[in-house]
Amino acid sequence: MSSVNKKEIEKFSKMAAEWWDPNGKFKPLHKFNPIRIKYIKENIINSFKLKAKQKPLDKINILDVGCGGGLLSEPMTRLGANVTGIDASSKNINIAKLHAKKNKLKINYLCSSPEKLKIQKKFDVILNMEIVEHVEDINFFINSCSKLLKKNGLMFVATLNKTLKSYVFAIIGAEYVLRWLPIGTHDWEKFVRPEDLKKILSKNNLKLEKLDGMNFNIIKDEWSVSSDASINYIVKSIKL
Repeated sequence: MSSVNKKEIEKFSKMAAEWWDPNGKFKPLHKFNPIRIKYIKENIINSFKLKAKQKPLDKINILDVGCGGGLLSEPMTRLGANVTGIDASSKNINIAKLHAKKNKLKINYLCSSPEKLKIQKKFDVILNMEIVEHVEDINFFINSCSKLLKKNGLMFVATLNKTLKSYVFAIIGAEYVLRWLPIGTHDWEKFVRPEDLKKILSKNNLKLEKLDGMNFNIIKDEWSVSSDASINYIVKSIKL
């Protein structure tokens, strides 16, 4: 089996050159990045009872799945973590490697999907950010990721809820009206309801510990963590 959806990989490979352009096709992700970095950092610190220092994630082994051009892998490395970034698109991995080299950052980038990752060590933290809505089989994907996670390790999943509101805002609004994203970036049928994600996590030895909404304020032009999970949401789960 494979978790890779070839059409999705082709779609993101075509845009690979724009990963680090804050005004390019990944502009929404650049705006989203600060709040997700803060959320992940704070939750790792609290869960592992780490000291809040300049590099608080020192010695934490992180696997960034579907890392793209490295928008999360690089900040996690700067926070002290040992980061492995994987992506099924070789174009994305090449962009990520070049950017890390330019910034003198040591990140282990590999062109792979989680089920094909040939690595001996298990990770303290796995990041599945904005990826589960693009994979071929979400249960197989989460199962493959769970096998790579240490006992009591954390898995973060950020995705889109399957609601009428998410269709209106994330597809019609973001793709067709505001043109924040290229048309066809998302398929509403692949969006995941929190209760369905919770069941999939549970089936794969992962206990959902925390669920938060992520909301965009169009007036302030910024993202914030919220109790409203009707469009974007993020979960923290722990490996049993």
